[in-house]
Amino acid sequence: MSKAYDLVVIGGGPGGYVAAIRGAQLGMKTACVEMRGALGGTCLNVGCIPSKHLLHASHAFEEASHSFAAMGVKTTGLSVDLKQMLASKDEVVHGLTQGIEFLFKKNKVDYVQGRGRIEAKGKVVVTDADGAETTLAAQNILIATGSESTPLPGIEIDEKKIVTSTGALELKKVPKKLVIIGGGVIGLELGVVWRRLGAEVEVIEFLDKILPTMDGEISKTMQRILKKAGFTFRLSTKVTAAKKTKSGVSLTVEPAKGGDAETVEADVVLVAIGRRPFTEGLGLEALGVEMDRGKVKIDSHYRTNVEGIWAIGDVIDGPMLAHKAEDEGAVVAELMAGQAGHIDYDCIPSVVYTWPEVASVGRSEEQLKALGVIYKSGKFSFQANSRARAAGGGEGFVKILADAETDQILGAHIIGPDAGTLIAEIVLAMEFGASAEDIARTSHAHPTLNEAVKEAAMAVDGRQIHA
Repeated sequence: MSKAYDLVVIGGGPGGYVAAIRGAQLGMKTACVEMRGALGGTCLNVGCIPSKHLLHASHAFEEASHSFAAMGVKTTGLSVDLKQMLASKDEVVHGLTQGIEFLFKKNKVDYVQGRGRIEAKGKVVVTDADGAETTLAAQNILIATGSESTPLPGIEIDEKKIVTSTGALELKKVPKKLVIIGGGVIGLELGVVWRRLGAEVEVIEFLDKILPTMDGEISKTMQRILKKAGFTFRLSTKVTAAKKTKSGVSLTVEPAKGGDAETVEADVVLVAIGRRPFTEGLGLEALGVEMDRGKVKIDSHYRTNVEGIWAIGDVIDGPMLAHKAEDEGAVVAELMAGQAGHIDYDCIPSVVYTWPEVASVGRSEEQLKALGVIYKSGKFSFQANSRARAAGGGEGFVKILADAETDQILGAHIIGPDAGTLIAEIVLAMEFGASAEDIARTSHAHPTLNEAVKEAAMAVDGRQIHA
């Protein structure tokens, strides 16, 4: 059976489903191919959304256990029903995936379940779970297949004792000790979940700091906060072997630069050393699609070197973030339709949903120094923010970096309550090329957390009021 489309999207994650919907809105006959059996990709099914639900649930438990009493709210007999917590997570995920199916129907996007491969220019073959094949003819084919966990050589994942982020979202009981290989965003977020629920958590990181891509001051502050919360860290350390035992896993570790080996015991090991593009089985090599270090090579309009084949999201260069893929999905559909589309990649925020949260946009201090840019820095502590203190918090700060001559905002870094929401104001300011003074002279409601952003902007010029 063969069907003809203006656009066939391979991959139903944040980039793919947004591209499909936007394409349909622009008048293209569109189909979206997804092999998972549920739309939303890694993000919705086994990534962003389920992890945030567990972060929220575990935070509520920790707050009730340790913070309520100080505010005059007494609780007794608290316990964790892990089975119900996981069931609640699954219910949220199911509801949201069904929501995307509804949006497909609303926008007249055909949802084709199965594994897609590009057999030739303009031809996608979809193999369903029973092995039956359907051929889709397409004027435009969009690769939006996302990414998968990067494996660690010599370590076999079983998703029970040695897990990726997928298995870490499904543990049937709280491990006595969880060892995380990798000190990046995914490992720290999942480590926070299981630490709150009672696990001892140790992080092993090859580099000399956690959150290595973020501003150095943010990294140091987060490590200090996590240590206070009970985390232990082995930095500048590599894992050379992992052996499953009757009770758990035995890891062999040694200094990154070489040295004596040690053994680290764990009930569960989470391998979280990053993600890599998922392009297996797409047929790209046979088609002659150019690749660059495992990623699909594109031009400034997301076109590959093969006419009619485009790519977005985690399979191309840039940060592997759901919102980056979503933006690309909308833009690429608009470009296919002959419209203008553009993304400023200096204005893509990154967020770590621990507590406190971390959020960044633009350049870090280390990057600006390496580029030789002369800049000014303004910083304001949440300890001096009335809303943060009233809510029982106050840990962390807002830091804004601005060009020393023009005052244009070059970057911002927040560690504190609701940082992921607060960063949006600065992202918008940067999109408009705003100066720190523009934010400083904008009225902010009192008492709000956003006032810390205003004060940091004022601090760029050394005129903060409340610090």
